[in-house]
Amino acid sequence: MTIAAQTPAGRPLASGRPYTVSELTAQIKLTLEQELPRCWVIGELSEFTHHTSGHRYFTLKDEYAQLSVVMFRAQGRRLDFVPEIGMQVMAYGRISVYERGGRYQFYAELLQPAGRGELALAFERLKARLEEEGLFAPERKRPLPRFPRSIGVVTSPTGAAIRDILSVLSRRAPGVQVYLRPARVQGVGAAAEIAAGIADLNRFGGVDILIVGRGGGSPEDLWPFNEEVVARAIYRSAKPVISAVGHEVDYTIADYVADYRAPTPSAAAEIVVQERTALIRQTVDYRQRLERAMANLLAAAAQRIETLGPPRLLRRLQDRLDQNTQYVDERRRDLISAFASYVRARRQALGQRLAQLQALSPLAHLARGYTLCQRRQDGVVVRTAEQLRPGELVDLRFHQGSATARIEELRHE
Repeated sequence: MTIAAQTPAGRPLASGRPYTVSELTAQIKLTLEQELPRCWVIGELSEFTHHTSGHRYFTLKDEYAQLSVVMFRAQGRRLDFVPEIGMQVMAYGRISVYERGGRYQFYAELLQPAGRGELALAFERLKARLEEEGLFAPERKRPLPRFPRSIGVVTSPTGAAIRDILSVLSRRAPGVQVYLRPARVQGVGAAAEIAAGIADLNRFGGVDILIVGRGGGSPEDLWPFNEEVVARAIYRSAKPVISAVGHEVDYTIADYVADYRAPTPSAAAEIVVQERTALIRQTVDYRQRLERAMANLLAAAAQRIETLGPPRLLRRLQDRLDQNTQYVDERRRDLISAFASYVRARRQALGQRLAQLQALSPLAHLARGYTLCQRRQDGVVVRTAEQLRPGELVDLRFHQGSATARIEELRHE
């Protein structure tokens, strides 16, 4: 009777043999990775360990289940808060299998407090929808005018952004006209005012380019620039738009829709009035850098294709590196524990040997009232009376102290 081994999908193995544990685990891992895309997971943080290697191991749980999570050191460097047990967090990443341990776990790439995570989730959803509609398409982005004569600015009239913009323009291009369309840049109703400001400056028609933005702030403060109404107002603008929101690390939906993103309001002002020679020099420099980067990229890609094979193999190598990294962490913990046990055992054995030596020491006999006798002339220990002669000097050592004596009489009993 022949029993044909079956795959999880019900298809027999080509060789007709059963799966090994490694093969079955690899099949489960492949199925999970193919069927479950990257996603956000929300839960309560528990059992958090920040390993000396820099990797983080923790558990996310809710009322009915729990999930093991790994965040490697490279991803952990991007954390801007200190995770604490009991905190509600959102993790973004992928599900896979740690093959050596035979368990599935979540590999986190991002970790955020739950409140901030909800904003991030709303951001990603709107970004994906607008991108699908073509609002971010590179081909629709317009070049900026080289020498604008008038600039429209949509921002708060009392904020730092307008002061920075005017300071740069007065220094770099004092003859340029600036038209400010005041608008609130945070809080309820701010998004509608920003969108209306963009539309008003387009109807005015007397500006060559628009700067839309504000200074830095929290994600909640910058949120009006993530609203759909602002994105569509920028998209409908007949004039090129520079988005200048927050600091260099801050990204909003407005940045993706605008014709150009400036890292700060000051940088936006510098961009629109840069001198011809600086622009030519920068263009040549960018072209050279791009050519070098593309040449290096193509050379590196060719080398990888030649030495490593198809992209799937590259992904597999990265996965093996992740697996082995976690395995090294586990073996390191085992080694530290085993070494500690070994040291304790050696200390206990050494204590026992020391007690035995102390019991065998002649000094222990002296403590019980015995005396050590040595001939003065040669230091020989005297064990019998035959070793001595009358008149001979001997040294006597007691448990505490010593003495010298002269032999007056010998008795051989």
